[in-house]
Formats: sequence, structure tokens, C-alpha cells
Amino acid sequence: MNEFYLGMALFLLLTLVAGLWRVLRGPTPADRMLAAQLFGTTAVACVLLLAEVYDRPSLRDVALVFALLAAVAAVAFVRRAWSEQP
Repeated sequence: MNEFYLGMALFLLLTLVAGLWRVLRGPTPADRMLAAQLFGTTAVACVLLLAEVYDRPSLRDVALVFALLAAVAAVAFVRRAWSEQP
């Protein structure tokens, strides 16, 4: 079962390539922000998978911190993007 979890973590890391492409080529700032949200979500999923593989409950706390940081980043982006509108 650990091989399955590690395989899923590798697959999630490969999805970051698509997100990185969108960050670099995204036509709008919203596209770039959604790709950054993809990074945060993928990081949380990878850390949770690694917590199961290595049986480390402390990694679940790290995943929670990543999730909170991703939410704060999204709110900061929305506040900044809306304040620039005339």
C-alpha cells in the first residue's frame, strides 16, 4: 500500500508541471492565482500522503499549515485584485 501512496504523491507532483506552465503563460492574473492555489492544494495532498506512508502524525499538522497559508494567499490576492479596480 505504501507504493500506491508514493505513486500518488509522484502523480500529484507531476500535475505541478501543468500548474507551473499556467503560472508562466497564464494570460490573466486570475489564471496565475488559480495555478498557485493548485500548488497549495497539491502540497497539502502530498504531505498527507507522505504522513500515511511514513506514519508521522506531525506531517498532518504541516499539511494543515499549508492549507491555511493557501487560503490566506487567496484572500490576499482577491483583496488586492478588487482594490485595483476603478
